Order: sequence, then structure tokens, then C-alpha cells
Amino acid sequence: MKRKTHMLATDLDGTLVGDQEALRELLLYYDELPYDVALVYVTGRHLASTLSLIEAENLPQPDILITDVGTAIYRDVQLVEEEEWKQQMQAEWQPERIIEMASALPSLHRQSLPDNRRISFTFSPNDSTVHDFEKALVQAHIPHKMIISSNRDVDVLPEKSGKGKALNYVIERYAPEDVQVLVAGDSGNDLDMLTLGYPAVIVGNAQPELTAIDPHPRLYHAQKNCAKGIHEAWLHFYGS
Repeated sequence: MKRKTHMLATDLDGTLVGDQEALRELLLYYDELPYDVALVYVTGRHLASTLSLIEAENLPQPDILITDVGTAIYRDVQLVEEEEWKQQMQAEWQPERIIEMASALPSLHRQSLPDNRRISFTFSPNDSTVHDFEKALVQAHIPHKMIISSNRDVDVLPEKSGKGKALNYVIERYAPEDVQVLVAGDSGNDLDMLTLGYPAVIVGNAQPELTAIDPHPRLYHAQKNCAKGIHEAWLHFYGS
């Protein structure tokens, strides 16, 4: 990956994935470029779910895989977990207390996950309970980060996690110093990586929490959806 001059760091569902023909055209375009593009997948899915999606959509093997909204990083063909990042995530993380406090709020429906790297819930649109939950966590002095997306999903994460911080860690550790990056996303849990300062694209089919963001020279609002929006933004930032 240190030898690759460019990088696409992209969410999967609704961003890279969602239009098979557009995805095929984007990957063919990358294959024909005179330089190599590193692929970093940054997803809210857990590892097993991500691997199932990669197989189902016939996606290329990523150089780096970031899962669980930035709480886990895997590298190399063997998808070895980044142990240092794992230790950072576990420091001060109190999933049992978070689960206990959420159990008092019946309108929060806990998602079934294989581990407690993150605690995730669904809720009814515009339900203020999620804000009461956030207030309770703060008052209890429980270190955490809360991310609401699509007006129905809420992830409670370790305080120093998130897609943006995980992506920064990957770029600083594994990419060449002058790597040319495009970040792509479509929902609220992508916001912190879209606003890192690298060239970034909000695809045309993005959720309202992203489409309302003001334009910025390094934040491109694509007209096209999914992989077509990524392709559109790549041409915008890096030419044909």
C-alpha cells in the first residue's frame, strides 16, 4: 500500500455498493489508470457481514478494511486485526454499563451484533429518547461517542473511535505521505471521515443529514448515485 499513490476510502452500502453496473464501470476505470489506487472500505457492518457483502457483490479485496463504524481495522490479504487500534478502542470502554442504561429505554431496540465493539440501536424517526439517552451517558461520565444516522440508527462507540479517526490512523500508518485521497459516503456515520479535509464526495443518493451540508472546495456533492457519484467526484478532483 505504501507504493500506491492514490486511495479511495469509501463506505459500502449506498455508496460503493448499490448500482452494480456503475460499480463495474468504476472498477474498470481504476484498472485502466496509469497509477494504482488503494482501496479502503470503511463500513458500519461487522466483519462477517462485510465479508458476506464483498463476496455477494464480487468486490475487490481491500488493502485495508475498517468495520463497525471505525472500531476495528483489518489489514493485508489475511485481514489481520490491527492490535494497537484494538487496544485503543478497549481503553475506558464500558459496553455493559451502556447496555444496562439503554435497557431502561424501551423505544431503543438493540441490534444483534457478534461482539461489543460497538452498541447499536434502531429507534423510531424523530423519537427524542435517543437524546435523553445521550444526556444520561454524559451525566454518568461514561466515555463514548454517539452517532445518529438515517434518522433511525444510533451507534454508541468508544470515545476515540469513528470512521474519521480510524481512517486517519490508516493513512498516517500505511499510506505514502503524499497520497491522493478521495473519501466517499452517504449517511451520518460517514460525516467525520468526509470532513477530515481530504477531497471527499457525498453521493447523490445520500441521506438528508449529509445533503444539507454546505458545499466546500474539498467536499463535492455528486449529482449521480452510488459508484457513479464516486466516479463523478474522482474526475472532478483528479481529472480524466
